[in-house]
Amino acid sequence: MNLKTVLTKDTISLHLKGASKQEIINELLDILVAAGKIQDRDAAFSAIMDREQKMSTGMKHGIAIPHGKSATVKDLVACIGISDSAIDFDALDKEPCRIFIMTLSPLEKTGPHLQFLAEISLLFKSAEKRAEILKAASPEDIMHILAE
Repeated sequence: MNLKTVLTKDTISLHLKGASKQEIINELLDILVAAGKIQDRDAAFSAIMDREQKMSTGMKHGIAIPHGKSATVKDLVACIGISDSAIDFDALDKEPCRIFIMTLSPLEKTGPHLQFLAEISLLFKSAEKRAEILKAASPEDIMHILAE
């Protein structure tokens, strides 16, 4: 899977304002709604929060990957948000997060969902890539970093 086929400059936000996990999730959903990627925001929110209650999607190294499966999407959709502030996201390493990648995929399609999550986790293992993402000045910069 190529991240550039899923992400566009319209699905990247550099200055999330939320101060809590739920506020960040709502902001990320707003990005997907504004980009025309999801129609039923409430159902998408429920899918993300259901997954979050099973186990936090706060990973390591300041990254969280809130995700879920929902009948509201026909294909995998995703967005990236960067917060100027570090947010407590119940991460595995107990560190706050600043990089948020949200994805929703259809209930019946598992392959693209797992492939996307695997590609994202590989990409962000690099401390250099994470630093570049946090310094990005525009959505286009993020797209360029992801394409490297």
